[in-house]
Amino acid sequence: MSSQSHLVVGKAKPRGRFPHAKRAGDFIYVSGTSSRRPDDTFVGVDVIDGTKVLDVSAQTRAVIENIRDILADAGAGLGDLVQVTSYLVDMADFAAYNAVYADRRGASAAPP
Repeated sequence: MSSQSHLVVGKAKPRGRFPHAKRAGDFIYVSGTSSRRPDDTFVGVDVIDGTKVLDVSAQTRAVIENIRDILADAGAGLGDLVQVTSYLVDMADFAAYNAVYADRRGASAAPP
């Protein structure tokens, strides 16, 4: 089986030696996606009086938009997702994350 790697123009360049996406047969694998912009700033991260303030809702929206754009470049969309694995720094942010995820992916994506 052959595979193709994809780097998406206009997206933040991966910091590691990996592509934005890799296609293997009918599957497209996307990993390591964050809210990082091409200028190396992050959506949802502000510094106020020397303290980082995180907006998990803004970060989640940005990550989903980045994944959407990466999938579109490979000829797919969010409706084609089979599995999503997310990592939160603080589980206290889960409700905000889940609300945005459910809104962007549809109510059926929310856990029971």
